[in-house]
Amino acid sequence: MAYGGATFVSALIKQGLIDEFHLFINPIAIGDGRTIFKELDSKPYLTLVKATSFDCGMVVLNYEPKGE
Repeated sequence: MAYGGATFVSALIKQGLIDEFHLFINPIAIGDGRTIFKELDSKPYLTLVKATSFDCGMVVLNYEPKGE
C-alpha cells in the first residue's frame, strides 16, 4: 500500500510497481479531482475487479493491470 500524492503514484505506475488499484471516488470532496494518470506516457489498461458503492455517494473501484 502506498500513500502519496498524484505525482508519487504516477512515478510508481510508470515503473510498473502497482499490481492493484483501489480508487476512492468521492464526487464532492475535491471538486475537479486530481489524476494519477496525467503524467504517464501511455494509457494503462486496467481490468475492473470489484466496485463497491456507499450510501454517502462514495464509490471504491478495484482494478488490476490487464495482462499483456
